[in-house]
This record gives sequence, structure tokens and C-alpha cells, in this order.
Amino acid sequence: MRTTSSKTTSTIILAIGSIMCLWVGAAVTGALYQTNWSISELARQYMVASGMIKPLHTLVDFYTHIKGIEYLICVAFFVAFPVFYQYVNKEQKQVPVIK
Repeated sequence: MRTTSSKTTSTIILAIGSIMCLWVGAAVTGALYQTNWSISELARQYMVASGMIKPLHTLVDFYTHIKGIEYLICVAFFVAFPVFYQYVNKEQKQVPVIK
């Protein structure tokens, strides 16, 4: 009895997975057709639609965006450099050699 229900459950899960794969494939194919088969344009449209990127219309928008990235790089450097400095200047332990 248990193996029959296990096989039935596996068949149902496989059928649902197959239907979802077909649906996703059709959605991606339709989206690529609308963007003239350009994967990069499809990715750009997705990122704009989800708010991951914003279109830059003026030089001030671009400069503000670059300045924010610059500040993030500076903060990362100010955190990473002291850690690296301590790692490089760590005292070496003397290990006795046994003959």
C-alpha cells in the first residue's frame, strides 16, 4: 500500500514539475521574442521593472549613482585594509624541529 501511494505522489510531483517547466519555457520564449531575441535587453527590462536599476536621464543622475558606488568601495577598503594589515604583520610562531 505504501509503495503505491509513494509512486502516485512521485507521478503527481513529476507531472506538476513538467507543466511548470513548459510554462516557464513558454514565458521565457515569449519574452525573448518580444525583445527581438536579445537576452541582455530582457535582463535589463526585468531589472528596471523590479526596481533593481533605474534609468539615468541626466548627467547629475549618473554622477550621483557613481558617487554612491564610490562611497561603498571606500567603506569596503576601510574595513578590509586593517584586517589585511593584521594578517600580514602577524608574528610567526616558532615551531621546534624534532630530529
